[in-house]
Amino acid sequence: MKIFLVLFFITCCAFGNLHAQVQDKPNLDSLVNAVVKLEKEMYQVNLNLYQSKRQLKTGIFVATLGYTVTIIGGQLLGTNPELGEALLYTGGAIGIAGTVVLVKGFNKISLGPPQKPRHY
Repeated sequence: MKIFLVLFFITCCAFGNLHAQVQDKPNLDSLVNAVVKLEKEMYQVNLNLYQSKRQLKTGIFVATLGYTVTIIGGQLLGTNPELGEALLYTGGAIGIAGTVVLVKGFNKISLGPPQKPRHY
């Protein structure tokens, strides 16, 4: 009788551990899937930052150039009104174009509002 109880106990423990290992596998798969999803999201964020870096630098340069031309045009209004007026309009247009490039660069950075994490 003691041998039967010992064998029964060992069998229960063996099947109990087997059942626990089977349940751990789906949790491991979901963990791997979560890590892969996070890696994809991080790649997308890094790609957006990389692509927007050049566009932001270009926008800053163009806007600065445009507003510099505008200032020069304003300075020339007293001595050479025709050239000064032309530079004012041209510089303003270049500055606005640079600002538009900047805004597009900032829009590349933004992925939208963050989503609430799902709790399992």
